[in-house]
Parts: sequence; C-alpha cells; structure tokens
Amino acid sequence: MSERRAVASLWIGEKLHYLNQLCLLSHVRAGHRTILYCADKVDNVPDGIEVRPASEIMDLDRALIEATSASFLSNVFRYKMIRKIGAIWIDCDAFCHRPFPEDQEYIFGRHGMSGALNCGVVGLPQQCELMDQLLDYYDNLPDYPAWWNKNQRRKYDRQDPNLSHAARIYNAERTAFGPQAFTYFAKQTGQYDQASDRDVLYPVPFQLNDIFYDPYGRVEGHFTENTLSVHLYTNGTKPWWQKHAPLPGSYAARMCEQVGVDPTKALR
Repeated sequence: MSERRAVASLWIGEKLHYLNQLCLLSHVRAGHRTILYCADKVDNVPDGIEVRPASEIMDLDRALIEATSASFLSNVFRYKMIRKIGAIWIDCDAFCHRPFPEDQEYIFGRHGMSGALNCGVVGLPQQCELMDQLLDYYDNLPDYPAWWNKNQRRKYDRQDPNLSHAARIYNAERTAFGPQAFTYFAKQTGQYDQASDRDVLYPVPFQLNDIFYDPYGRVEGHFTENTLSVHLYTNGTKPWWQKHAPLPGSYAARMCEQVGVDPTKALR
C-alpha cells in the first residue's frame, strides 16, 4: 500500500473509457492510493485501483441522475467523501502529472480564461468552514443560488415545474452545483486566495481540449514546473475521439503508452 495521500473518485456506469483508465492509473503510478467508488458493477477497472461501493459515502438518487446527468451527484459526493475519509478528490479525467504535495491542506485551482475555480481536483481539511457551507448548500437548497442574477433566476422559473428543485437549478445552470458553488463559497469563507494558478491543475484551457488528440499539438507547452495535474475534459471531448483510439504521437497516445493502457480495449 502506498504511503502517499489517497485520492478518490466516483463512477456511475458499467464501463470505464480508456481515458478514465489512464487517468486513474496515472495516480497509482505516482504512488497514490487510488479509490474508485462505483454505483454499478464496473467490469474494466484496471489492477491497482481500489474499488469501493458508492453507498459507503452516500446513497445515490437514480431518478435525480436521470433528470440531470451522471456527473451531477459527484458535486456533493466529493465533499461527503472528503469529510468521511480525507482523500483528495480527482475527476476521472484528471491525469496525474506529478504527485500531490503531502503537506498541502487546500488543493484546488483556477481554470479556463475567466479565473473561476474548478472542482475537478479538490483537497480540503475534513473539518473546515468551506466544507460546512458547501454541504449546507446541497442539503438545504435555497430558492435560488445566492450569486444568481435576474436572468439566471428567470431561466430557473422557465423550467418544467414537475421537475425537482435540484433538477430545475441544474437545467438552468449546469455548473450551479460545481464550479459556481465552489467559487462562491470559497470567496465567502476567505479561501479563494488559496487557489492555485491555472498551470497547476488545469494547464490546458477547456476551449483547447482537442489538443490532447493532435499529434502535432504542443500540449506540454502549457505546462510549467508547478504543474501537478492535467485535466482532459472528457465531458467536452468530441464524440469521434470517444469512439476511436488516439492518433500516434498525440498526448493521449503517448500517455497511454507511458502508463500501459490499450485504448482499443475501452472505447465507447
């Protein structure tokens, strides 16, 4: 068993894509105990990854997942997991470039072009005000998120009233339970300034995510000596790349060779 800090993620579904296998194994390769909480029986989890039932952390509302997305409940699952076991949350599309520091309590960062925070990689103390406020938000949803403007509230009001309150918020603003909430509460509790710069956890902007599949793209040109994680943004990947192996020489292909993943065995 590795002595490095544990990392953990959630998977809802019966099969991992090769990029998910790659990202999870990259943390194993870096020496982190890597836990995958599963809502279903997953038949292609690589050796070295510890599989645990998601119910150990929380019960998953399948009807709510159907009304939103498989990634919806990960927004609350991540904080309940951190509170319970103290592991670092990693999305299943976050590639470990270098091991996470052992002595850093707060691990989260800015992403994209706007400076907003992302929560694809999150490390927090098990007991902290930021965690308290996030969990209270999810457990006691307000009529509207506190940071919403009039237009966002109108979008909510136009949603199907037969949907649950949570689903209406999600449909109005897909990131209201993820980056929006994390950014708002980090500012409320004074932790926003502890966010790392984009190059640490999200060196490649979301808008450029096709570069991972381009054999002539200089992905590493985005990296610095501070880069720890590389987010591959599989939710934004074009369907073609989900169904085909990466081109030889591309970042995705090179990392698969480096970590030991055969893309052809785990396509969609």
